[in-house]
Amino acid sequence: MGALLELDYPSLEVVVVNDGSSDATVEKLQEAYGLKIARILYIAEIRTTAPVRAIYRSPQEPRLLVLDKAAAGCKADAINAGINAATSPYVCVVDADSILEKEALIRIMAGVFADPGRVVAVGGIVRVLNGSRVVDNQIQQVNLPKSSIEIMQVIEYLRAFLVGREGWANFNMLPIISGAFGIFRSDLVKQVGGFRTHAVGEDFDLVVRMHRRLQEEHRPYHINFIAAPTCWTEVPTDWNSLARQRARWHKGLIDALWPNRDMLFRARYGRVGWLVLPYMWLFEFLAPVIELVGYATIILASVLGVLSKTFFLFFLLFGYAFATLISMGSVLLEEMTVRRYGDWREVARLLTYCLCEHFPYRPMTMVWRLKGIWQYMRGDRQWGAMKRVGISTDTAG
Repeated sequence: MGALLELDYPSLEVVVVNDGSSDATVEKLQEAYGLKIARILYIAEIRTTAPVRAIYRSPQEPRLLVLDKAAAGCKADAINAGINAATSPYVCVVDADSILEKEALIRIMAGVFADPGRVVAVGGIVRVLNGSRVVDNQIQQVNLPKSSIEIMQVIEYLRAFLVGREGWANFNMLPIISGAFGIFRSDLVKQVGGFRTHAVGEDFDLVVRMHRRLQEEHRPYHINFIAAPTCWTEVPTDWNSLARQRARWHKGLIDALWPNRDMLFRARYGRVGWLVLPYMWLFEFLAPVIELVGYATIILASVLGVLSKTFFLFFLLFGYAFATLISMGSVLLEEMTVRRYGDWREVARLLTYCLCEHFPYRPMTMVWRLKGIWQYMRGDRQWGAMKRVGISTDTAG
């Protein structure tokens, strides 16, 4: 909470939504900020599944508003309640287990102010917090995590954001803004009905519906990504938690693509219908299936003698080298532009782990994503709870 209130931004409003938590969140906030019942008008422009029970304000910190609502069991319902209570024309959605850098908000809003007539949403980069030193809820020193599983996720996040999302945004085709850190225009979010309550991946689902609405109305718009604003988030530290997370991510992808399947190859949806969604269906949703079939057919053809063993080995080597170079390029791009890691040995260590990202890490993610498809087909749409170690902090003076 303290980190949010200390963000560098001239007009800041922090809305905290307690969605039936069991860890005495409201009581702790009352003790820290002297919360009092606020007699303000709450209009549910976006309908929520569970009602808001009470609204609190802090006499000592007027920028803070706390909503205590009945548990709905999903993040989307809590976000919708927060958007209803917010008074600003733009809202920034941040996860409770994430930390924004002090200048992150003003940097990401610079992307809005550059073209306020067209920019309707902006995403910032999300990076791995594990291993870094936190003092007074601020990143004091960026360090690599100790375990292999966490370092692999550092590489994965860098590649996804610096190569994937930056490329999509340059062509105004960004399909997702991370639910951990994103700016949205309030009126547009309300027009599309807010975050879909029962969506498994509410962040991807919202952005697709925004594209749909704006394309149907032929409104000029831009959904942007800026790499400078940084959000630091805790990632899974054990293989079981990571496997569950990746399966859920894939279920969220399917859950957003299927309701919007009518947008495919439709002229009225422009490049979103002709390029973005077909790509997401083929190279994201079906990717693990295609990958598994590819492995099986190539190995079978090699065993049966249909495929030259020399060609087979060169093919595997080329695929491995190409994927590894993309990962290394993401790491080097990050280090050349923002220089987060002060010790060259950590950069060298990160580059070394890139050699393991395509194999054996990628086949493991393939299995987890296949599990997500199977769970979704069986009707398992639950997001579930994540095992968190917690952010280790030091308190200065």
